[in-house]
Amino acid sequence: MLLLGLRQRALVSVQQHRIAHGFKQQTRNFYNNNYNRNYRRFGSRGDTEPVWRRRSFWYFSGITGVCTTVYYRTHLEESPTGRRRFIAVSPEYERMAGQSAYAQIMSEYRHRIVPQNTQTDRYVRRVAMRIIQASKLEGDWEVHVIDSPEKNAFVLPGGKIFVFSGLLPLTENEDGLATVLAHEIAHQYARHSAEKLSAARVMGLLYTLVAIFVDPNAAQAGRAVTTLLLDLPNSRECEQEADQIGLQLMAVACYDPAQAIQLWQRMQNSERMAPPQLLNTHPSTQSRIENIRSWIPSAEMKREAANCPNTDITNSFFSQLGFQ
Repeated sequence: MLLLGLRQRALVSVQQHRIAHGFKQQTRNFYNNNYNRNYRRFGSRGDTEPVWRRRSFWYFSGITGVCTTVYYRTHLEESPTGRRRFIAVSPEYERMAGQSAYAQIMSEYRHRIVPQNTQTDRYVRRVAMRIIQASKLEGDWEVHVIDSPEKNAFVLPGGKIFVFSGLLPLTENEDGLATVLAHEIAHQYARHSAEKLSAARVMGLLYTLVAIFVDPNAAQAGRAVTTLLLDLPNSRECEQEADQIGLQLMAVACYDPAQAIQLWQRMQNSERMAPPQLLNTHPSTQSRIENIRSWIPSAEMKREAANCPNTDITNSFFSQLGFQ
């Protein structure tokens, strides 16, 4: 009886499915016969005229272009080096983005963070705090050393510093480490994160409009062209600016700017294969060395103006402040 009941219910279910399918087919036929012949997709007239031949498209494009130009020009700012750039996000939004990234990084590396007050942690913290004091940047600064062979360091918006232990042998001394940390802190000093977030917001909107009103494939092609012609050059420009500002910061913090050249020479010797500068987010190491060499006289003047004592007295002074 149970088996028979299941079969009956199955037959009823099949019949209901067929009825529903038939109703859907009738509805579809009715729609095609009565409405489809009068329906026109956006971007075509009678399935023959492209969207860019429509007058309304050019009205829309013109209004959008004018509004975009006005918005862009009213959000131009000068960087610390005098470079004009577009920034359309607030410092609060920038810090929120930094907090989100900070939570992700701490979740990924929480078991590899070097404990505080160890020798390595005190060493990195001492150098970082001297650079921070020189920059006069406010924020909830935190310094973390990650036990990893990676040769890397970065600073998140809001003041979260991460240094991978694999970088320390390459820096060799405090001046070398100061070169790296001053460069990373200079990114925050110049608000390069806000610059990149602003560009990503505008270009994301542009890609969406192109995908909707023109062609998704055109949006993909435009993304590739934008990366090559705008994103990568802008990234290299920001890196060069961070080199210049960082050299000034390490000089004001009473580190030796000339040591930056030696650090980048060691970096160059440790490189295996680097992509062409045109396809890279960073300038070539050789061009960085040449730029830094041209900026050293100005950085030396900053160091002299800071009335920096000799190295032993400087380290003793910061040790008394607890930056050990």
